[in-house]
Amino acid sequence: MQMTLRWYGSKYDTVTLKQIRQIPGVTGVISTLYGTQPGEVWEMEDILALKKEIEDAGLELAGIESVNIHIY
Repeated sequence: MQMTLRWYGSKYDTVTLKQIRQIPGVTGVISTLYGTQPGEVWEMEDILALKKEIEDAGLELAGIESVNIHIY
């Protein structure tokens, strides 16, 4: 089992990735693109930027949740 913590992103969370990395046993975060509105397309560059930010802090993007689905 991987220990993760939900992270709202550098613009929306008061807890930093550096602080999360200091929690014993935590190796990753669950996040999402919080600035994206329902129905908006998730741009690959935004997803990759989120992933890179997390990995640069020494953690893994373990999952994405709250994916906005728009049905036409």
